[in-house]
Amino acid sequence: MAVAGIFTPTTLAYTDIVHKRFMLKNIDPIVLPGKYTSHMHSFFGSDAVTKDLPTTADLQKGCPSGENPNDLSVYWIPTLYYVHDDANKTHQEVNPAMFSTYYENIQSAEIPIPANYHAVAGNASATGQDDIPEKITAMTWWCETGPEDRNTRPRATLPRNTCNTHIQVILRFPDCVDPDDLKQNGYAAAHGGHCPGTMKRIPQLRFSVRYDVRRIIPQGWTGPPPLRLACGELGEGYCFHGDFVNGWFDDAGKNMLQAKSTREFLRIDGEHGQGKAGQKCKPADADPNHGTSDYATSIRMMEMQ
Repeated sequence: MAVAGIFTPTTLAYTDIVHKRFMLKNIDPIVLPGKYTSHMHSFFGSDAVTKDLPTTADLQKGCPSGENPNDLSVYWIPTLYYVHDDANKTHQEVNPAMFSTYYENIQSAEIPIPANYHAVAGNASATGQDDIPEKITAMTWWCETGPEDRNTRPRATLPRNTCNTHIQVILRFPDCVDPDDLKQNGYAAAHGGHCPGTMKRIPQLRFSVRYDVRRIIPQGWTGPPPLRLACGELGEGYCFHGDFVNGWFDDAGKNMLQAKSTREFLRIDGEHGQGKAGQKCKPADADPNHGTSDYATSIRMMEMQ
């Protein structure tokens, strides 16, 4: 059943960072640590990530693909593919036109994001709208500049009409965590806007991803588009999810909390540079001889596990 509305808390204080994709690989260091048997993911942020779950200190030794030199976090999402109408159903990667991480509702945060904190948002096993708690995670797909069809289809699946420009998807992460047990996290929105128990509120991470498929699908579409997430079925978008491992340098993480009483963007500067300075290094796969970036090969590797 499609959800008619969405709970959207007022974003009083926020920052955002734009990242480029630096790696495509069949690993998931949070869900499947130590293995090359994940569905395909697209990676952004610090390139010091392999099949093994990294610490914050590990990530801070890498080269980031984002514009803020103080953010060495790593972020990943399931890869989106255009599925060709040929005998082999060839899968062609759709690289995001823009991948942005927003940190929102900072004025409500009690503590910075802790070192070594990691989290997953969304439901990689979702197959329908009932599997998506949109009022909590905000997960929805739409055409950035129309046409608008979210009220005539399940909001967590792909647009059913050709988009004028980008296809966009957003997803919010947990904003509550127990500082003494980082595996315990949750959403303040699920508890009346407050963190339960011994959890403390942190800045809320939100993914915003834009895809431009106009050249790939020049003929457009009506109904389910010929697109597929690595985790789901053709034409569906329900399984979109995101992963995050904190790599913010300590001083910048504390500086983020200065965004307390303004509705305007706060640039997060730190000892490693101005918050929009960009990078002088070039991120790359830290483990290029293992795993795969090929969709068909990743499927075979999953079947062999």
